[in-house]
This record gives sequence, C-alpha cells and structure tokens, in this order.
Amino acid sequence: MKILITGGAGFIGANFCEYELKHHPEDQYLCLDALTYAGNLASLDTVISAPNFTFVRGDIADRTCVNSLFEREKPDIVVNFAAETHVDRSVTDPEVFLRTNIMGTQALMDACRQYGVGRFHQVGTDEVYGDLPLDRPDLFFTEETPLHASSPYSASKASADLLVLAYARTFKLPVSLTRCSNNYGPYQFPEKLIPLMISRALADQSLPVYGKGENIRDWLYVEDHCAAIDLVMRKGRVGEVYNVGGHNERQNIDVVKTILHELGKPESLISFVTDRPGHDRRYAINPEKIHTELGWLPTTKFDDGIRLTVKWYLDRHKWWEEILAGDYQHYYQQMYGNR
Repeated sequence: MKILITGGAGFIGANFCEYELKHHPEDQYLCLDALTYAGNLASLDTVISAPNFTFVRGDIADRTCVNSLFEREKPDIVVNFAAETHVDRSVTDPEVFLRTNIMGTQALMDACRQYGVGRFHQVGTDEVYGDLPLDRPDLFFTEETPLHASSPYSASKASADLLVLAYARTFKLPVSLTRCSNNYGPYQFPEKLIPLMISRALADQSLPVYGKGENIRDWLYVEDHCAAIDLVMRKGRVGEVYNVGGHNERQNIDVVKTILHELGKPESLISFVTDRPGHDRRYAINPEKIHTELGWLPTTKFDDGIRLTVKWYLDRHKWWEEILAGDYQHYYQQMYGNR
C-alpha cells in the first residue's frame, strides 16, 4: 500500500513514520508537511533516506498542492496528523487553527473523494470533550461523551471531527477517527509541558507551572499511540471513533516533580504562574472500545515512559537546542514573561 502521512515532521507524526517503517517495511510512505515552527526535518533523520519514504513540503490547506500530490501519487490511505495543536497559541492567534485544522482537513477529504482513497484517518484529541471535575475520579471520556470544547484549539479539532463524520455520512467517505490523551516522548516541540520542563531544568531555569499545578492529564507514551493508530487505520471499522488513553493520570505538578527527580534537580526551580484562560481541569479516557475490538492497550507505564523521554532529550541536545536558539525565545517571553 501507499500511505500518505500529513504532518509527519511534527511530534506524533515523526514517531508514526518511524513506527510504520519499522513494523510495515513492505508499504510505501509519503510525508507531507508544511514545516511550520513545529515541523522539523531533523525529526525524520531515521527514515528520510529509506527507499520507501518520500518527503514533500506542502500545506494541507493549499488545494493546488494537495490535489497535485494526490494526482501524482494516488495514495491508498491518508493519515492526517497535520494540525496546529498548542492551546496557548490558539488563545493568542485563533485564525491559523481554523485554517489548518478545519479547512485543511476538508481539502484532504475532498482530494480523497476525488481520487478514491480507501481510508482517511483523522488523528484527534480528547480535548474536544472539554474537561472532567477533579473530584470525580470515577468519570471518564467515552466515544459517546458530548463534544464541549474549551479553547480555540479544541474547538477547531472538534469542528474537524464533525466534518470528518459528516463526510462519512453524506459522501460515504471511508473514514476512521482516533481521539487520544496527552502524548509525550521523543521529538516533542519544547513548548509542551514535559520537554519545556526538561530543557529549562537542564539550564537551571525556573519551571513555570500554571495555577497550583492541580490540573490532571492522562499521559500516553507516543509509541503506544502510534500502535493504536496503526491498528485503527488498518483494521478499525469504517466510520467509527476510537478513544486512545494511557491509564496514566497525573497532576501537572507531579509530572514536573518527576522530571526534576529524574534529572537530579531541586524542586525550588518550580515557579507558579497565573493560570491560562479556560484551563481544562482533568482529562481521562476510557479506551475499552479499542481494547475490545482491536486488542489494543497501552504498554508503557508513566514512570518508564518519562525515564525514556528524559534520556532521549539528554541524548539529543542538538535537536532541541537548535529549536530553542530560534524565535521560540520570543514566544516564551510572550506566554510567560509577565505572569
């Protein structure tokens, strides 16, 4: 098969490219990425020279680019990772999230319809469900939980999900959709919580934690997520949504303390800052459907995964230091400088 992976130079996409070439070397892979601030060709170092892997620079919202690629390559499966994903950025500049996450998804699906693609898989997020109360640990997101987005980012992803399901019903497009909990692992851009804390702790800089750090996330090691997407796109039922959760709930403050412990750094580096607007309290996923239908369960416990992640960032200084040397410093000041 020929598989088009959009957003493949981003965090989860790059890990998925590695996973696919390792587990399905018989297939052909195309990677389409616009290489915006969060896309990094260095994240594809392990796969970019493979004979069955081709990289194409392009924007999923650019219909001319998308249609010419489909016309030339005629992929059998499309997996859409391409998205603007950072909540803080969506608060300061919502428009780019709407363009990429909604209009870009539509452009891809229109091309899938025109060129007869056999499966369009949309990579979603549990943030479309809103949040859960901190005092109800018995509650979990299921595939039937109503969508209740809290930020421009999650609203754009919820809109894209609805559009995907509408294309399935109206146009009979063969789609599948996964919604995952918070990912962590190699190649994650340093604006996200775990790599941000690692990079700043290594520099003995203050670690900004929103509010009191009580917000809870369900952490999913990125390789486990890649395994789930692979199963759904190949064996999942057409038209279905599958929630992918890590069974690893942690308060943000505990995540930060775990990182400091792994690095041998003091907790005095923690600095509590003003909470962001509309900050979701708790995410937690019930992955029973994907386990029952496809046999998937996460295999990486959080303590093991965070150890692997910290080691990766220690071993790959050059990768993230080159990112931090760019205009990310301006963004950091914009987000946290006055808190």
